[in-house]
Amino acid sequence: PIDWKLVTNLPVEDLSAAVEKLGWYALRWKAEVFHKVMKSGCRAEEARLETAERLAKFLALIAVVSWRIFFITMSARAKPDAAPDIVLTFAEITALDRIDASRTRPRLQRPTLAAYLLQIAMLGGYLARNHD
Repeated sequence: PIDWKLVTNLPVEDLSAAVEKLGWYALRWKAEVFHKVMKSGCRAEEARLETAERLAKFLALIAVVSWRIFFITMSARAKPDAAPDIVLTFAEITALDRIDASRTRPRLQRPTLAAYLLQIAMLGGYLARNHD
């Protein structure tokens, strides 16, 4: 069995306070995933901008893009079989449908949120291969 201990400098007087702090800690994972999207998906660290102002504008832009990707990803994990229009706009769905239709072997077999997320990931370079 795994025995985890969480160290904090916040006051924990009872079980409900401990559960609250554990909930806060669990949210940290989402922040880590968001930053991974910024760094890996949007390649934040590869930006070679010459001024702090340009860097700030770039980071503001990719923060919005990263949040959107993160939101779609978390939504697809929670409800993979949901209709894509719960998080994607009509224009986004239409664009992805057209891109897919232009392939020699279309990949969108079922119109689910998970399928559309896979399409978006593949546009960003994800290969969707087993054992990669």
